[in-house]
Amino acid sequence: MPAFHLIRRFVLAIVLAVGCGGQVAAQTAVDLQLVLAVDASGSVDQQRFNLQKQGYASAFRNPRVLRAIRTAGSAGAIAVTMVQWTGPRLQIQVVPWALVSDEASTNALAAAIENAPRQLFGGGTSISGAIDHAMQLFPESPYHGTRRVIDISGDGSNNSGRLVTLARDDAVSAGVGINGLPILTIEPGLDRYYADNVIGGPGAFMIAAENYETFADAILKKLITEIAMRD
Repeated sequence: MPAFHLIRRFVLAIVLAVGCGGQVAAQTAVDLQLVLAVDASGSVDQQRFNLQKQGYASAFRNPRVLRAIRTAGSAGAIAVTMVQWTGPRLQIQVVPWALVSDEASTNALAAAIENAPRQLFGGGTSISGAIDHAMQLFPESPYHGTRRVIDISGDGSNNSGRLVTLARDDAVSAGVGINGLPILTIEPGLDRYYADNVIGGPGAFMIAAENYETFADAILKKLITEIAMRD
């Protein structure tokens, strides 16, 4: 075989190997890809915001969450990211995608959540914007989940951006589930609103927090249920 063809085949083999290696790295298998979308709208003062952060961090340090992760599926691991959201175009990813599979990684995620500063302080309450933003994060993730879920927590109904039902339906059509954690401090009927307009997909559910002080208990129950669910 001419030397030119040998060199061409060698270069092609390298390109394919690098490409395949990148593809494998970009598709690390997990049982669940989870976007935690946290309300940072104007109704959430700093004390309330801190209670949300502390609730999430405490939950991931709870051994019951780690047990749920280890038994959630064949991978024994999940991938998690956190977003702060307010208005239709006001969302920011404050904790990058993290692989969570053991005590060290759950503690590392809890610390990352605690250390993530608040970056949004108002601008309306656009649950639809939060859903749309979360949908953009899944293709950017280095993980491939058997399930993909957006976990919305907030204390108000959608009051800006497109209809939340349209955002929900688009996400569900793409195979993404939406679960909810409404906080009833300001809108006592928000749990009904979430049930009718926000959550969606197979097995979708919500757990309401009566107020910010009970948020930690609600998110612990919710995460355990969310992680342990099977298709």
